[in-house]
Amino acid sequence: MKHRNGRLEVITGPMFCGKTDELIRRLRRAAIAKQKVQVFKPGFDARYSVDKVTSHAGNEFEAIPIENVSEIRERLSEGVTVVAIDEAQFFDAAILSIVDELVQKGIRVIVAGLDMDFRGEPFGPMPNLMAKAEEVDKLYAVCMECLEAATRTQRLVNGEPAHYDDPIVIVGASELYEARCREHHIVPRL
Repeated sequence: MKHRNGRLEVITGPMFCGKTDELIRRLRRAAIAKQKVQVFKPGFDARYSVDKVTSHAGNEFEAIPIENVSEIRERLSEGVTVVAIDEAQFFDAAILSIVDELVQKGIRVIVAGLDMDFRGEPFGPMPNLMAKAEEVDKLYAVCMECLEAATRTQRLVNGEPAHYDDPIVIVGASELYEARCREHHIVPRL
């Protein structure tokens, strides 16, 4: 089933808010509707599986690991009507033109990724993707300090908040990160 018009959907929020679960839910619905689906993810993200997007809750969907976003053009199968990109914050700005090309071809593009890095600052191409999207869903997690709605990702080093000057990208899960609300999100400067 081909879409009449392409569109961009963005699923965003902090870690542990269910971005990948929501992405997988949409992909399963598309597959049930007999739409041809193809999923891409960063090749270095092998936390759970190399060739699947996997949520922290254990849900998974087959995916193609790529090192560079331009590989989407090369690896796109004939007749695909839905393209998903997980962990989009890790790709460079070239993702914007690739997504635009796919949407212009009438493809539904679903992108999931962190909107902010551990510092609480916009992460990679996500702000631009959100601005260009027809639909943006910002999900919330639970703050591990006060149990209120969490909009930020707290990085921890030996149980303490990471410093502002620490590296932006360190792939990990609950041992390195937790969800926090604005009030309890701490990023000390050296």
